[in-house]
Amino acid sequence: MIVLLVAVAGAAGVLARYGFTQALGSGAAPWSVLAVNVVGSFAIGLLAGFGASEDTRTVAGIGFLGGFTTFSTFSLDVFADLEAGRPGRALAYVLLSVGLGVGAAAAGWAVARA
Repeated sequence: MIVLLVAVAGAAGVLARYGFTQALGSGAAPWSVLAVNVVGSFAIGLLAGFGASEDTRTVAGIGFLGGFTTFSTFSLDVFADLEAGRPGRALAYVLLSVGLGVGAAAAGWAVARA
C-alpha cells in the first residue's frame, strides 16, 4: 500500500511543479526551478521538524517532494549556462540554489520546532 501512496504522491508533486512553473511562465526559467527547490526544501524541513511518522515522511518526502523538486533540471540548467558561456550565471544559480535550499530546510525545521 505504501508503494501506491508514494506513486500517487509523486504524481501529485510533479503536477504541482508543472502548475507552479506554468504559472510563472517560460521566461522565468531557471529561476522557477530555484523557487521550486527552495519551497520543497522548506517543506521537507517542516516535515522533519514536526517529527512526522516514517510513513508520512516516505509518502510526503519521497513521493510528493521527490516529484516536486527538480535536481535533474537544476543540473541541466547549470550545464546549459556553462555551455552558453555564462559561467557567472551558472555559479550564481548553484550558490543560490544550494544556499537558499539548505537555509529553507533549516527554516522549515525551526518553524516546525517552534
